[in-house]
Amino acid sequence: MFSDYYETLEINTNATDADIKQAYRRLALKFHPSSNKETGSSEKFSQLGEAYEVLIDPRKKATYDVFGEEGLKGGVPPEVGSSGAWSSKYVYHENPDKTFREFFGGDNPFADFFLIDAPLQFGGLQQGTVKTQQPHMEKVLSLSLDDLFNGCTKKVKISRQVMNEDGCQSSIKDKILTIDVKPGWKEGTRIIFPKEGDQGPNLIPADIVFILKQKSHPLFIREHNDLIYKVHITLAMALTGFSVDVQTLDGRLITIPINAIVHPSYNKVVTGEGMPLSQDPSQRGNLILAFDIQFPKKLSTESKHLIKQALGFFK
Repeated sequence: MFSDYYETLEINTNATDADIKQAYRRLALKFHPSSNKETGSSEKFSQLGEAYEVLIDPRKKATYDVFGEEGLKGGVPPEVGSSGAWSSKYVYHENPDKTFREFFGGDNPFADFFLIDAPLQFGGLQQGTVKTQQPHMEKVLSLSLDDLFNGCTKKVKISRQVMNEDGCQSSIKDKILTIDVKPGWKEGTRIIFPKEGDQGPNLIPADIVFILKQKSHPLFIREHNDLIYKVHITLAMALTGFSVDVQTLDGRLITIPINAIVHPSYNKVVTGEGMPLSQDPSQRGNLILAFDIQFPKKLSTESKHLIKQALGFFK
């Protein structure tokens, strides 16, 4: 069953763009699901969105006027299309709320500053109307501990709706956003790109907010500005001393001597070898060595005797 778009919008075929916008504005407000609970209002609201989208677009409207809805949705034959007529098949996106938001610049056109009986201006709103900004959009930015230690530059591609030159229609375009990651940034850091969201008539694009998430590291655990490095040692090492080689996140190899007796709660703190401080990267937190002492699973009678003899000297 085919529709009459002019009849849907209650206008005649000689209607101007201003007439089309005014008709859509009046009827969309009347049949919007939030204001009209009558049976069939949702279907009518969808029909209004499709009719407006076709009639406000010069090429779609020209095709519809000549070939009707069947030609618009079925595509114009090549021999006809070669004369310059619109030849692509039109498919409605079935999202009348999208059309509604783009027209009114938000989800709530019933706010006080929308004067329903005022003369229609560009985009269907009164000139001087206060624009509304869309809620910010959050995206996760996952970074390695190495990236957060050394700092880096990340480029992120986003896709967003951008208004065409006519100021009425929009299209999807990609954009590259550059994020300069500072040494020492922590998980949860928010990087804000103001007004980089979808564009639309009578609305302020949303801010895009990247929220930093730190990936796990195979060797280090981060605790605020400190780095924890776990070392597995034998009981003999714990009692007699040893040294630990640590490959730092900036590529250095440092050797740390352990001369104290290592008991289960002992930690070795190496000052200034932790994460850079984001406020002052020349300053760093600490590197903390935590030890996992491997006790023998069993001992022979002779071994027990020797250990008792050895430990007897410490009475």
